[in-house]
Amino acid sequence: MIWNTTILLIAVVVSLAVRVLYIIYCRFKFIRGKTQQSLSTLIILGSGGHTAEMLNLLTVLQKGRYTPRCYVAAATDNMSLQKARVFETSLVDKSEIEVGETAEFMQIYRSREVGQSYLTSVGTTVIATAHAVWLITKIRPQVVLLL
Repeated sequence: MIWNTTILLIAVVVSLAVRVLYIIYCRFKFIRGKTQQSLSTLIILGSGGHTAEMLNLLTVLQKGRYTPRCYVAAATDNMSLQKARVFETSLVDKSEIEVGETAEFMQIYRSREVGQSYLTSVGTTVIATAHAVWLITKIRPQVVLLL
């Protein structure tokens, strides 16, 4: 009886060790093989000074490496997506690629507006979460940038 338990335990440990080593091997193989490929990027813009900080961060990134770029801002935030469009247009002026080929602009619902009651924020949070999940499954980003 003890031998059966010991053999079973050794088999489980060896199986787990082989699985972990295989995952590590595949992970490094994936990283090495994809280094020159472009990455679809989701950029989440916040209100206030967060949009300016994000655009400053984007100026130092390799534009060809992080394409296509999808900018997301709150539906009630009018300025953030306009600033992102201006930023992408300035990139287009430097290259010959059109904005529609490298960038997409989307709006997302807020879970709670300023001054909204906590009771009604439960429903709006559920709606905003469903919308966010739908957006992520639609875009399938490889990189997510947020501040």
